[in-house]
Amino acid sequence: MKLAGRTAFVTGASRNIGRAIALAFAAEGADLVLNTRANREELETVADECRKHGVRVVSVLGDIGDPEAVENMVKGGLAVLGAIDVLVCNAAIRPHKSVTETSLEEWHRVFAVNLHSAFYLARAMVPGMKARGRGSIIALGGQSSITGRSGTAAVTAAKTGLLGLVRALAAELGPSGIRVNMVVPGTIDTERRYAEWYPEFRQAPPGGPEQLKRIPLGRLGRPEEIAEACLFLASDASAYITGDTIRVMGGSVIG
Repeated sequence: MKLAGRTAFVTGASRNIGRAIALAFAAEGADLVLNTRANREELETVADECRKHGVRVVSVLGDIGDPEAVENMVKGGLAVLGAIDVLVCNAAIRPHKSVTETSLEEWHRVFAVNLHSAFYLARAMVPGMKARGRGSIIALGGQSSITGRSGTAAVTAAKTGLLGLVRALAAELGPSGIRVNMVVPGTIDTERRYAEWYPEFRQAPPGGPEQLKRIPLGRLGRPEEIAEACLFLASDASAYITGDTIRVMGGSVIG
């Protein structure tokens, strides 16, 4: 098993890509700390699915944009499982608004969840990773940080900043045996619970002919395909990869 004897902390684990990552890691033997902000029932359903693989799972509710909450969640996971070897920064919010319609509160909230949280989480976990001489930090990026996208100033800026954080941490932590990388999903076939985040889909739902024409592989991605990329980066199969990006985008951005 690729992750036997290791523990992973996955944010936004209650559904979609986060759920797929949790299940993929559990199937490969990882004990887990699973986070979501508020929906305990959904999170516990995922935790129970993971436990079927014989792994230990700790469920933690909390706002990753709150540094005190992050500290408490990490301490809670460590108290039960003893160590955290892999961090997956998956949770994010994606409001679509023009720059003039974005309030200061919304701007700061996007940065708190999409960027600052990765700093809070890394700061809490890196000391233990350094002590063991190993670790893998994986951040989920965004296509808009590669291409730019109208109406996403806050999201694009935060995800671009996240890429900078990945590169800086990779350079800083490499000598301690800690690798830091990014996975960038393309358009993935997920439940989009917040319709206001995806105004473009009001005219053309995801997976429609016009959208698929722009994807060389001709289909939407699956959450499990993002999870496989994260599994690769979490495992020793990627032992010589750090500061890098894997685009799981069906070829929609080539070059």
